[in-house]
Order: sequence, then C-alpha cells, then structure tokens
Amino acid sequence: MNPTHLVGPVLVLGSGLLGASIGMGLRAHGLDVVLSDPSPSAQAVAVDIGAGRAFDPAENLSPELVVVAAPPDVTAAVVAGALKTYPSAVVVDIASVKGAVLAELRQLVGAERELLHRYVGTHPMAGREKSGPVAARGELFNSMPWVLCPSEASAKHAVKVAHSLAIDLDAVVFRFSPDEHDAAVALVSHLPQVMASLVASRLQETPAHALSLAGNGLRDVTRIAASDPALWVQILGANAPKLLEIMQGVRADLDRLIATLSAPTAPGARLDLAQLMAEGNAGQTRIPGKHGGPAQQYSWLTVLVDDKPGQIAKLLTEIGHIGVNVEDLRLDHSSGVQVGMVELSVMPSKRVGLVEELTERGWKVIL
Repeated sequence: MNPTHLVGPVLVLGSGLLGASIGMGLRAHGLDVVLSDPSPSAQAVAVDIGAGRAFDPAENLSPELVVVAAPPDVTAAVVAGALKTYPSAVVVDIASVKGAVLAELRQLVGAERELLHRYVGTHPMAGREKSGPVAARGELFNSMPWVLCPSEASAKHAVKVAHSLAIDLDAVVFRFSPDEHDAAVALVSHLPQVMASLVASRLQETPAHALSLAGNGLRDVTRIAASDPALWVQILGANAPKLLEIMQGVRADLDRLIATLSAPTAPGARLDLAQLMAEGNAGQTRIPGKHGGPAQQYSWLTVLVDDKPGQIAKLLTEIGHIGVNVEDLRLDHSSGVQVGMVELSVMPSKRVGLVEELTERGWKVIL
C-alpha cells in the first residue's frame, strides 16, 4: 500500500456517491474509515462495497479527520455538530457551495468561534451522473481538482489535514477563498447545468421523428440535464447571488440575439451574428486543454466502423501501432444504419499521415 499523509481514523458523515468514494479511496491506502449515515440502508451498502466500517455509537471514537458528505442544505448543521462532538478532530465538508455554508456555520457556533479553527471548507470537483453508494469508485478523485477554501479562522494544522485528504485521494489541490470559489463554480459548473436543463426542456414536446436527427451536438449540450433535481435545487439556491450575476449577462446576450434574429436581413444583422459566434469561439479557446495546460486547437477526423463488438478497440490499436496519440474521442451512430462513427482528435501535424495510414489499412475516413 502507498504511504499516506493522513494517519486516521477518518469519520465520513454521509455515505452517498462522494462519501463512499472517499471511504473507498482511503481504505485502499489502508486507513481506518468509519461511516455514518442517517439512512441505515445507504450505510450498509457503503460498508458492503468496502468504503469503511459502520459507526458504532458505543465506541469512543477519536478521529483525526471528520469528512462531512451531507446534502448542502444540512451541511453547516452537521459540521457544527461534528466540531462539538469531536474536539480534537479537523472537520471538512465537501459541499459544492462554500460561502453560504460558512455563513450559516458562523451563526450556529455563535460565541464558540474557536471551533472554526478546526474547520476547512473543501469541494472535490468530481462526480458521476449516477448517485448513491452503489455508484462509488475509489478512483473517482484521481487527477481531479479538489478546492480548499479555508476561512480567516482556519488554523494552519486544519488546512494541512484538509490538503492531506485531497493528496491521499490523488486529487489536484487548488486554493480559493469561499467567495472566489462560489463565483468560479457559478460560471464553470452551475451555469452549464442550468443551460443544459433549459435546452433539454425544449425537447419535451418534440416529435420523435425530429429527435431521430439528433447528433452529438445535442447530446453534448444536454448530457448533464440528467442530473438529480433535488440536489440542484439546493446548489442553485445556495449560490443564487453569484449565478444571478452571470445569468443577467446571459439574458442580455439572448435579448441581443433575439433582436438580431427578428430582423436577420437588416443592415448589420449578419455582422452581429458573426460577432456573437466569434465571442463564443474566443471563450471556448480559454477552457484549459489536456492535462490542464493551455487549450490547443486539435484536428478532427471521423472513421466509420461496423457496429459490432471489438471494432473500436481494433481501430485504437491500429492508431497506436501507427504511432499517433489520440487527444480526444467521441462516438456517434448513423440513424437506421448499423455503422458507428468514431470522431478522433489528434495534433494537426499528425492528421494527414494518420488519414493516409488508416485508408491504406482499409478504414473509411471522413474528412
């Protein structure tokens, strides 16, 4: 087993997807993980999958760290309870909103402000479309961002322990203030969720024959619209002020677009449409690329494959033999035809040679 920065025991309060995944990841390093959940069945499943051992109220537990993996609307209350129950433990939470949790926590501890020395707000930027402990994975946080959001009251030791948790789970640590964090996730996480849900809502009454034309563009845009509504009600409500600022900007852009499309042949209309699209191009290029580095413009090509087992593996194996690294990959299917379309992204300098090699090997490449 790999050495860890934490010593343990670690008490995880909440055994859903993230709580159970944290438990599994720490258990893989040999740490003693104790699980507690208001739902006996959720806790039992988490124990069964190896995320930790069940909490025993009779045990005189003295954890090094308490991880609060509770829903956002009760996170502050659970953190406050843990700070009072375990006076020697560092307490972190993993809620996706930090400012509202910290503000409520300050009210809950009242005059006992010294309790906040042992608290650090954190947010692992990882998840799955599935929920619950059955979806947990010990590798869920590998190479994913984990944001530490200490307050002015957080002690250096508490921050060090919170940092150790992220490192032991193989995450990439970032440090933001609670306010900076909430502004950032409003833009990069909460806005995409809202926009995906709004687009997907337009599909409710769409005839099935129209949806049969849908391709990867629609699937990409609406994928996260399948997220849990109950969780997102809490997230959006807690971060409403930050999200509202961004949504007002989106509304201004929509008003501008609606006005332009109302008279698409008017002088300047086409220029305005082009500018709107160009602004989107400029924003998209700022999204970090592979390994978090600067975004790069890769070249795309599409290869047709028979829709049967083993074809994609065969294609990728041959590309490996050719000596080209695939930077990104997407799959699509042709409606009504038993053929798949594998869209590949490669470095521009490798594209021409790869097309030639694949064609010579019998693959049909669409440029």
